[in-house]
Amino acid sequence: MHAFIRRYRMGTGSIDDLMRTVNRQFANQLSAGGGGTSEASVQVPAGIVSYQAIATGDDTIVTVTIFETEEACRRAEQGARDIRLSLAEFQVEETHTFTGEVMLSRASETLLTPITR
Repeated sequence: MHAFIRRYRMGTGSIDDLMRTVNRQFANQLSAGGGGTSEASVQVPAGIVSYQAIATGDDTIVTVTIFETEEACRRAEQGARDIRLSLAEFQVEETHTFTGEVMLSRASETLLTPITR
């Protein structure tokens, strides 16, 4: 498995509105119980194992995306650009990016429960 960790700064709007938009346009597609994809405007790249978006204060968000393979991780770069473009109203700017092989992973059943705030 491989991971992409990204840090974003939001230029305008509220974090709550941004997260609702990300959920509607992207994250909802990742789980069968997510509520469907009728409003999705961004194609989710194949090979995503998990996705988390974390509000870190000061209008910043950190996302952690885990992929099945390194190739899936590389292919997702265009999808990330498409997502940023779809969030133009929030003036989202990527400020840091980290990628690498997942060397250790554990998760509880709680991780399988979608969180939408």
